[in-house]
Amino acid sequence: RGTPTTLVSPAVESFLAAAAIMSIVPAHIMRSVGGGYDNESIAMTSMTMTFYLWMRSLRGGKENTSGALVWGTLAGLAYFYMVAVWGGYIFVINIVGVHAGSLVLLGRYSSKLHRAYTAFYFIGTALAVQIPVVGWTPIRSLEQLGPMAVFVGFQMIEYCEVMRRKNNLSRKEAWVLRGKVFGAALLVAAVIVAALVPTGYFGPISARVRGLFVKHTKTGNPLVDSVAEHQPASAEAYLQYLHDICYIAPVGFAIVALVYFHDSSSFLLVYGVAAYFFSHKMVRLILLTAPIASALAGVALGRIFGWCLRGVTDYRPSFSDLLKLSSRASDDVPVVDAEPVDSSGKPKKAKKPKADKDKVKDGEEPSSFEEGRTFVVQLSRLVIAYMLFSSALPFASDFYARCHEMAKHMSHPTILYKASSHSGEEVIVDDYREAYWWLRDNTPEDARIMAWWDYGYQITGIGNRTTIADGNTWNHEHIALLGRALTSPEKEGHRIARHLADYVLLWTGGGGDDLAKSPHLARIANSVYRDMCPNDPTCRSFGFASQGVPTPKMAGSLLYKLHSHDLVPGVQADKNRFKEVFKSKYGKVRIFKVLSVSKESKEWVADPKNRICDAPGSWFCRGQYPPALKKVLDQKQDFGQLEDFNKKQVDDEYQKKYFEHLNDPDKAHKEGQKGGASSFVRPPKEQVDELQKRENWQDTPYTSELWNLIDANNIPMLKEYIIANPLVAHMRSADGRGPMFWAHEYGRDKIVKILRKVGVSEKHKDSEGLTPLDDTEIF
Repeated sequence: RGTPTTLVSPAVESFLAAAAIMSIVPAHIMRSVGGGYDNESIAMTSMTMTFYLWMRSLRGGKENTSGALVWGTLAGLAYFYMVAVWGGYIFVINIVGVHAGSLVLLGRYSSKLHRAYTAFYFIGTALAVQIPVVGWTPIRSLEQLGPMAVFVGFQMIEYCEVMRRKNNLSRKEAWVLRGKVFGAALLVAAVIVAALVPTGYFGPISARVRGLFVKHTKTGNPLVDSVAEHQPASAEAYLQYLHDICYIAPVGFAIVALVYFHDSSSFLLVYGVAAYFFSHKMVRLILLTAPIASALAGVALGRIFGWCLRGVTDYRPSFSDLLKLSSRASDDVPVVDAEPVDSSGKPKKAKKPKADKDKVKDGEEPSSFEEGRTFVVQLSRLVIAYMLFSSALPFASDFYARCHEMAKHMSHPTILYKASSHSGEEVIVDDYREAYWWLRDNTPEDARIMAWWDYGYQITGIGNRTTIADGNTWNHEHIALLGRALTSPEKEGHRIARHLADYVLLWTGGGGDDLAKSPHLARIANSVYRDMCPNDPTCRSFGFASQGVPTPKMAGSLLYKLHSHDLVPGVQADKNRFKEVFKSKYGKVRIFKVLSVSKESKEWVADPKNRICDAPGSWFCRGQYPPALKKVLDQKQDFGQLEDFNKKQVDDEYQKKYFEHLNDPDKAHKEGQKGGASSFVRPPKEQVDELQKRENWQDTPYTSELWNLIDANNIPMLKEYIIANPLVAHMRSADGRGPMFWAHEYGRDKIVKILRKVGVSEKHKDSEGLTPLDDTEIF
C-alpha cells in the first residue's frame, strides 16, 4: 500500500500554524514588513532558508545519501547568501556545526549525516571566502574553527566506517582504528597549531561575540559597548516581541524532544537553546528567536489541532492529499501519525496489537455497546476540542491585535513622528528629514558632512551627500578620529574638521542626542588617541557633573559648543571657524558650515590617484587621509581589537585599566583628574560684554555649580571649568552676582587671583548696586 512515511506528512497543521505565527510575530516583522530596513531584513530570509535546507538534508533513512548530498549542497548555497548579507553568518555556521556534532555524540552518525554536512560546509565555506570582507577568516578565526573541526572529524569518522565495513571489523577493532586515526590527527593538528600560533595566524574571539558571554558594557571595546542594542534582553522584551508564543514554544520544544526526536527535528532543539541564550545576552538578537519560536509553537498548536480534528472527523490532512502528488497517495495511502524512530533513524517496529475481545468480526453487526462506546469517545473528543478552541480564541484574538498594533508602531518612520508641544497640541516632528533635504537642496554635490556614525546612512540615502562615517563600524580607528574631532576643544576640532568636511551636522533635540552620546564618543576617541582622557580609558572626566552641568572637558569640546550655541548663556561657537546655516523647526538638528576648509586637502582626497585598490582595476578602492592630518594621525595607537589578525601584541594594559575603571568609577574619576591643562585664556571682549547685560543675568545650573565649587573651595575643578570655557567665569546669576562676588564673600583669595587671570572685573555692580569689593572677606 505504499510507504506512508515518505508520502504522507503529519506536519500540515504544524506548518500552517508556524507560518501564520511567523507572518505576524513582532520579533520577525521588525526586520521584514515592518520596523527598520537593514541587512538583517535580508539575512532573516537567508538564515531561515539555510536552516530549512539543512533539516531537509537529514530527512529519510540512513541510506538516503544521494538526497542528503543534494540538499546539503543547496544549504551551502543558502549559507553563502547569508554570508554575503550579514555578519551573523557566524551564528549560522556554528549552530549547524553544533547540531551535526551533537548527533555524533548521541550515536546517530550515518553516511547521510556525513554527506549532508560535508556538502554544506565545503560548498558554503568555499563560496564564503570569496566575500572581500570575509576572506580567509573561516579557517583562521576561533569563532569558526569549531565547525571546521567538525568537518575534519566527519571525514575521519567516515574513513573509519568505510574501513570497518570493508574489513568486517569487530566492535573492539573498530574502536582501536578510531583511536589510531584520531590520535594521529590530534598529533598533526597540535604540530600545525604550535607552528602557526606564533605567527599570529589565528585570530581570537571578536569583541562583539565575546560580548555575548560577558556582562554588557564590559567587552573591552568602547565602540561595541556604546551600542544600546547590545544590552541584555528583559522578560518584558520577550513579551513585547513574542507575546503568547513565549509560553507556547516550550510546549513544542518538549513535544519534539520527547515524542518526535530524530536527526532532522533535533535541530529545532539546538536552535531553540542557542537562540534563547544569545538573545538573553543581547536584546537585538531577539530577532533570531522569531523562526524557532514560530516553528516550536507551530508544532504544539498543530499537533493539538490535529488530535482534535482526527477525533472529531476521523480525518487528518497530508501534503500528498493537498498537493495531489499521486492518485495512489490520495486514494490508497492511509493517514498516519509520525512513526517513532530508534537511535539509527529507522522506524521502530510496532507491537502487534492484542486481540480485542470486543472487536467486531467481518460480516457481523456492531453491538449497541460498541456503538455507544465509540459515540462516547467521539463526544469526549468533541467536548475537549470545543473547550480548547473556546479558551484559546481570546488569546489568539489578543495575539493578533497586539501583533498588528506593534506592526503599526514599528512601521512608522523613525525620522518622522508625532509629539505634543508645550501647549499640548499634537504636532508632526519632521526635523530630521527636513535637515537631510536641506543638505540635498542647499549644499554642493561634492559637500562632505561630518556627523556621528549612527545616522550616516540617512544622510547618504536621504540627503544624497557624502558622510564622513556611515553606519558601518568595521574601521574602529576612523570612528575614533571622528570622535576626537567632536570631543576635542573647539580649536583643535576645527583643525581636523577643515581637512575632512564642509559641514557638521548634530542631533540636538535632547534624549539620545549627540550630547547624551558624547561620553561614548570620548571613550572611543581615547581608545586610539590616548591623550584625550589621560589615565582614564573610560573618560569619566568627559560627561555631566551635578544638575546636568557639563564637566570642563565636555564644556570646552567642539560638540558642546555647536550643540549649545546661543542656547546656553556664555556658550557660543567661534564665528571665525563655524557658521550656523540650519536649525530645524523643533531644534532637533543643527547644521554648521565649516569655515576655512582646506581646498588642497579636499582636492587631494578626491583625486583617484590617491586611493588604494585591492587589485588593479578593482571596484574596491579605499581612500586615504590628506597629508595635512599626518601630525594628528601620528598620535594614534591602533586599537588592539582582539579580532585583529596577524597582531602580535594586544594592548593588555589599556584593557586592564578599562575594566578596572568600569568597575570602580571613583578610582577612574581620581586618576582622570591627573595631567590636565593648566593655562588660562581671556575670552573675547564682545562675548564678555554680552554676558554682562542685565537681560542675560539668570539662575542656571552653571551658576549653581560655580557657586558650589567656590563655596567648597574646590580649586582644581573650578580651574578645569575655566580652562575649558573661560566665559563661565563671567556668568552672573539673576541677582547680578557671579564668581567674583562669591569668591570675595567667602574669602577665597586664590580663586580671586584665578578669576583676575581671565579678566573678571571687580567693579561690576549687582542688582543692589554693590561691587565684589563692597562685600569682601579678603584683607
